[in-house]
Amino acid sequence: MWTHEESIETRATPARVWQLFSDVPGWKAWNAGIEHIELHGPFAAGTTFTMQPPGTDAFVSTLTAVAENQGFTDETVIDDTRVIVAHLIEPLATGLTRITYSTRITGPLAAEIGPMVTGDFAEVLQSLRAIAEST
Repeated sequence: MWTHEESIETRATPARVWQLFSDVPGWKAWNAGIEHIELHGPFAAGTTFTMQPPGTDAFVSTLTAVAENQGFTDETVIDDTRVIVAHLIEPLATGLTRITYSTRITGPLAAEIGPMVTGDFAEVLQSLRAIAEST
């Protein structure tokens, strides 16, 4: 198993972060690792989406949990390796909001895929925060 967690705090409200999370086509505005993305239904558990990073093949992920203003989890299976990423929104007592990407990867390619999946999470979270705080 391979795990990784990355967090950032923002002045944006949980509702504002949720607005950005639930706008799947809009992910490209704050995630440079997405060349193309398409949601195949509502932003709800069980719905799939197809995502293509720049210069690589597209893959299909499934939303496995979706909780308004709290976050969502998606799962991607690549050659018997399961990648689960929880995107969490946590209001803090300070008035700030913590956004956390928590990743768990299991299977034969976990150690190889892990750094590729999570390598840009710090930059993605910084971009997400900048957009969330700008409006």
